[in-house]
Amino acid sequence: MNFTFIMGTAGSGKSALALALSSRIASSDVSTAIVNLDPGVRWLPYSPDVDIRDYVNYDKLVDQYNLGPNGALVACVDAAVTHVASMRAELEKLSPDYVIVDTPGQMELFAYRDAGTLIASSISEGQFSTIFLADSIFLNRASDFVSLLLLAYSVQSRFMAPQINCVSKVDLLPRSVYEKGILWTTEPEALLDEFVSEKPTLRSEISARTLESLIDLGALGEFIFTSSNTGEGLDDLYAQIQRVHQAGEDR
Repeated sequence: MNFTFIMGTAGSGKSALALALSSRIASSDVSTAIVNLDPGVRWLPYSPDVDIRDYVNYDKLVDQYNLGPNGALVACVDAAVTHVASMRAELEKLSPDYVIVDTPGQMELFAYRDAGTLIASSISEGQFSTIFLADSIFLNRASDFVSLLLLAYSVQSRFMAPQINCVSKVDLLPRSVYEKGILWTTEPEALLDEFVSEKPTLRSEISARTLESLIDLGALGEFIFTSSNTGEGLDDLYAQIQRVHQAGEDR
């Protein structure tokens, strides 16, 4: 089983991508399964094959411990660690070629807690990749996009797994913004030039220095522009996932 975990900013379309990517992979006669790891979600665009809500009851924890919504979600994600073996057993019965894991809507609940890295490594037995998904709204300003790059790098450094960076909802972008985004993601120097042309501010200076550091670290990888509505980029995303996991088998 090849595991890929979809993480990203709130509202970036992680669940929609999980469904669209699963459908794309299945169209090649390759078996897939989707795991939902969001214990507080009320509706999903797909029917999960394995669902954390079958093991952890968000509403019960709220009532039992008088927790607020965020506290209850934290408690649920932490509690999910004790059910990893059972979820793995469910997947082994299905024996899919690819497992797409849809993580909580609030990324910090999974990405920045020890429970998240433990769940990822345990359920996949250490063999997994990550997809970092960003809303295309971050392409509106250079400083916003640099913040996004820093966030993507922080996720990769947390999980220490092969990561594929994606921009979502590109079907909603004006053509000029789309082309600017392509330029920024393929030629980082063009993004640096964007700050030179701006009126100097503390924010732009910090963003420019952050970008220079990321370039020096070699942290700027390829971005795949996707749309779960139109299917744009899904072929490229699937191909990249295949390359990542086939390379892992060769090591």
